[in-house]
Parts: sequence; C-alpha cells; structure tokens
Amino acid sequence: MMNPHSTSWDYVAAMFSYEFQGGGIDYDTLETLHRGDVHEWVEALEHSGLFDRPTIADAEAQWKHRPRLLLDILLLDADEMTRKRCDMAWSSLDRLAPFAQSG
Repeated sequence: MMNPHSTSWDYVAAMFSYEFQGGGIDYDTLETLHRGDVHEWVEALEHSGLFDRPTIADAEAQWKHRPRLLLDILLLDADEMTRKRCDMAWSSLDRLAPFAQSG
C-alpha cells in the first residue's frame, strides 16, 4: 500500500494539484471522483513516466476504494475557499449517494 507520506504521493500531488488552484473546481469532476471513476487520473500517471506499474496499480486500487484520498491530493495546494467549496460539495455527494445507488 502506498504510504500517504511517501515521495510518490508528493509527485502525484505536484502533477494534479494545479487543476484545483485558484478556485478552478468543476462539480462534474468532483462527481466523477466521488463515484470512484479515477481512470483519467490513473491514465495521467501512466503517461507521465514517473511511476512504475505497481505504484500506479496501488494508487488506482486505493483511489477506487477511497476516492477522497485522490481529492485530498488534488486539493493539497488549493486555497482555503476552494478546499471548503470542495468539502461542501463532497459532503453533499455523500448524502446523495445512497439515493443514486438505489435509483
């Protein structure tokens, strides 16, 4: 399992966190992440050439099981307001998830 304090996570955060800086958050992206659809992010790791296959597979498994881990990485360098907006949206998705699964 990838240690959340490892250098690998730092590289992942550096690759992705720019997308969430300055309030640049897209609700559809949050919804996709919340569902555990992490394909786009895993593919970016594969194409970066920075990670070996076991590291990528480990990240993918963890993100699918606990997508909030990926969100936390994405928000690492985001401003406080962006983090709060994302946290509120994520909480909203948590509340709606049982209805979406039953429908």
